Amino acid sequence: MSEICGPGPVLRPRGLVDLRGPGGAPGVLSYPAGAVVVVSGLPGSGKSTLLRRWSEAAPAVDPRDVHVACEAVMPDRLPYAVYRPWARWEHFRWLRAAVREGGAFLVHDCGSRAWMRRWLARTAGHQGRELHLVLLDVGAAEALAGQEARGRWAPERVFARHRRGLDRLLRELSAHAAAAGDEAPVCPVPNVVAEAASVVLLGRTSRERVAAVEFGPDRACPAAPPQEPSGVAVP
Repeated sequence: MSEICGPGPVLRPRGLVDLRGPGGAPGVLSYPAGAVVVVSGLPGSGKSTLLRRWSEAAPAVDPRDVHVACEAVMPDRLPYAVYRPWARWEHFRWLRAAVREGGAFLVHDCGSRAWMRRWLARTAGHQGRELHLVLLDVGAAEALAGQEARGRWAPERVFARHRRGLDRLLRELSAHAAAAGDEAPVCPVPNVVAEAASVVLLGRTSRERVAAVEFGPDRACPAAPPQEPSGVAVP
C-alpha cells in the first residue's frame, strides 16, 4: 500500500498507484534510499522534462545524453544510424556504472524493454535496493505534439514499436487496477511488472503536479554520494 505522510503532499508509493484520474496528485514522490526509479513513456511524453525537474534528488541516465556524448566524438559527416549500436552499448554501460555505484538514480526509458527493468531490478536487488517504475500515459497525440515542440522526432517505426509495447503494458496495468475494485487507486503490482516495488501511473495533469522526488534514509541501504555517469570512450 502507499502512504501519504509528512506535512505536505508526499506519497511513498507501494504497489500499483493510478494517479491518472481527475483527483489530486502528490507534490513529491518519496522512495527508499538507494532506489532505482525508471521513468517510462512514449517519445515526447515528457520523460526528460520530469527527469530535469527531479534531478536535484539523484543523477539521471538519459539515452539522449549518451547520443549527444557519442555525437561529440564522431565525424560530423557520419550519420547517427551508423554508430547507433555503439550508442546503445554506451547507454547500457552508463546504466551498469550507475547501478554499481550504489546510490539512488533515475532512468529514462521507453517502457517497452522489460528485460532492462528486470536486469536493473536484479542487479540493484543484490545490493538490497528496490526498483520503482513511473509510467506516463499521455496518449500518442500528446507525445507527437511533445516531439514537435522539442523539434526532435523519433522515427515512425521506432515510435510505433514503443507504442505497441507501452499500450500492451498499460492495458494490463489498467485491467489490474480495475479488477482491484474498492482497492483502487492502490493495489498490488501485477506479474507483468513483478520486478517493481511500485508502479505510479501519471496522466497529462498529474504529470505536471509531481514537482520532485526524494530518497529517504528510512528504508533500504544508505545512498552513496551521486556521481555523473562515466564518459564516452572511443573503441
